[in-house]
Amino acid sequence: GNWVTGDRFWDREEEIELFTNKLRDGAHLLLVAQRRMGKTSLMKEAAHRLSSDFECVFVDFQNASTPQDALTELSLALHSYKNIWRKCSDVFKNVLSRIESVEHKELSITLRSGLSAGNWASKGDELLNILANEEKPVILLLDEVPILVNRIIKGDDYTLTPERGRIANEFMSWLRKNSQRHQGKMRIVISGSIGFEPVLRQANMSGTINNFVPFELKPWDSETAVGCLRALANEYKIIYKNDSEMEIVKLLGCCIPHHIQMFFDHAKTYCLRKKKAELNPQDINEIYKTEMLSTRGHAELTHYEERLKLVLGNNKITLAIEMLSEAAISGYLSREVLLKQQKEFCFENENTADVQKEILWILEHDGYLTQTPKGYVFVSNVLRDWWKNRYQMFFIPIMQREE
Repeated sequence: GNWVTGDRFWDREEEIELFTNKLRDGAHLLLVAQRRMGKTSLMKEAAHRLSSDFECVFVDFQNASTPQDALTELSLALHSYKNIWRKCSDVFKNVLSRIESVEHKELSITLRSGLSAGNWASKGDELLNILANEEKPVILLLDEVPILVNRIIKGDDYTLTPERGRIANEFMSWLRKNSQRHQGKMRIVISGSIGFEPVLRQANMSGTINNFVPFELKPWDSETAVGCLRALANEYKIIYKNDSEMEIVKLLGCCIPHHIQMFFDHAKTYCLRKKKAELNPQDINEIYKTEMLSTRGHAELTHYEERLKLVLGNNKITLAIEMLSEAAISGYLSREVLLKQQKEFCFENENTADVQKEILWILEHDGYLTQTPKGYVFVSNVLRDWWKNRYQMFFIPIMQREE
């Protein structure tokens, strides 16, 4: 489930070519995809393939909560590039002089102490100006930016306040300003595991990414997924009988690369436990029910619910869970159900119908649901079935409840 490059990077040749070509042409990119689609792997592989012509700096904002944290993570990433760091370290000379060398184990704490609400933007400008003037062009690959901005906007209590919105807008405006200032000299890629546009839209900041070209990474098609499953089976000396690999694809419905990996990992463990080297469709269905949908699969799939709460907060997540449960248990989320839910939920200063529209937009944008003539249905079969197993014991569809 970790990111991969080189020989482990499966397919995506068309996407990687388009991605690298856009970067060579000088574009700033917004990498858009559902969770676990392989965004980080695409960025890492692009960095590998472009390394002879560019300095590719990967920065992970997973643990950042403020603009100061973000600049600290960027500086730590630059520390690995000795020629660049010699110039960048001057930005922090006031604090770095306190330690004997930049190799000090507490470098992160030291760098963070040199950043404040009043100076992070100016120091960030200095850093990016240095990068933009490097002889070898720099590509900044910024991962988990949506999580960072969402934390700035909502804090630990998932509540958007005017002051938090102001800080988030200041950070995104700073990033946009620098992307424009250094256009053609430096490339910036923004990516993350929750949808960025819904986060920005909630704080009326959608315009702050209009200098970034969207680049969508879609699920694998069936042929690619089957090819990966066959390659994995060949590596571990496992034989599919009666098109069992096709059954895996059918059960998953949507071929998200990580879900393909998850399923095969369970299948490999199943073969070891059963002391067998062949898998038939009956085995595949057993693995799906007892492994993919069991508590052993929950750690990965629970992440979908957790990330949804990051975007929606404590108030709206309850209605979102209700809507997803209806889609999973009833088969689809119909207009009639949505209308009836409006009578059972109320929100301070917001119309319930408007909240439903916001939630549906997020659920569609982030790949949970898609619209059909009957209503909204899950994109992924495994997410639908997992959600159904999780909630059906205590959930009664709204059309079956007593008035």
